[in-house]
Amino acid sequence: MEIHYGSDKNGLICGYLFSADAPGTAIGLSEALDWLATTPTNNPADFVWLHFNLSDAAAEAWIKARLDVVPEFFEALHEGSRSTRIEDAHDTLVAVVNDVAYEFSFDPSEIETLWVNVSPRMAISARLHPLRSIDRLRQAVKDGVRFESSVGFLNHLLQDQGDVLVRIARTATLQVDSVEDSLLFGRLQHKRGDLGKLRRVLVRLQRLLAPEPGALFRLLRNPPPWVAPHDLDALRQATEEFSMIIRDLSELQERIKLLQEEIAAQVGEQTNRSLFTLTVVTVLALPINMVAGLLGMNVGGIPMAQNPNGFYVIVGIVLTFTVLAGWFAFRRKDN
Repeated sequence: MEIHYGSDKNGLICGYLFSADAPGTAIGLSEALDWLATTPTNNPADFVWLHFNLSDAAAEAWIKARLDVVPEFFEALHEGSRSTRIEDAHDTLVAVVNDVAYEFSFDPSEIETLWVNVSPRMAISARLHPLRSIDRLRQAVKDGVRFESSVGFLNHLLQDQGDVLVRIARTATLQVDSVEDSLLFGRLQHKRGDLGKLRRVLVRLQRLLAPEPGALFRLLRNPPPWVAPHDLDALRQATEEFSMIIRDLSELQERIKLLQEEIAAQVGEQTNRSLFTLTVVTVLALPINMVAGLLGMNVGGIPMAQNPNGFYVIVGIVLTFTVLAGWFAFRRKDN
């Protein structure tokens, strides 16, 4: 089923207000701005989440003009590196999260980026294309899930992304199993291309989704003062699970590499057999071609031209040399 996202004139896709005594309720930009400006609270469970569509040209300008977002968030939007990371920028968490498109079909171009700005009272997320993990998070909010804090919201997003990666790894494993079974039965049609495409996807996933250990280490060593210890533990656990999934993807890449090498070896062996067959046919045809060429020169002195048994003598000579050539060729093959 195709998912269509809508957004208002400022690029807002959805907005939710979370509080300690109620699940998330949908709000618009004006309600979110009023709540941020007029509702003081010390409860970490009270915060707003605003999700924007960056393909709307007005979204980034509106965020920069109306929301308290650190400059590092906008720098992350425009810098070339999109590797997954979570950084502390002036006591605000800035996360770059790579995710797969909603209709993911194992195409490297379907890996997209989500940018997140998390402060005590506000979580901002922005993307260019529909993503699977953020859609799961929206559905969870609609189903009544609650968060203990805005960092808990970020941890839930990372857990959803981990679940998506687990399913991708399982699907990729099933595809590799299918190729391996086909290899064992000798059916290799179109399998080399499938393996190459799958390996490119896994390499891109590993390169983009593997969290930067340096940024995470700095964050865990010196976190913002408003982040609770249990949220840090959950963040550490989420990144460890991420690392395990990335390691599984790396092992799957090695398995694909071995399968590709085995397929290349089998293709090379088939090519060698075809070349050997062609060589044998050429060798076996050589005596008769030489004799036919000599006897067909139409010059005087052709032996046994007047002999009534000359044809059978020539045939015997040709067969003898053909048998000797075949014996020599197959003897070399056995060696």
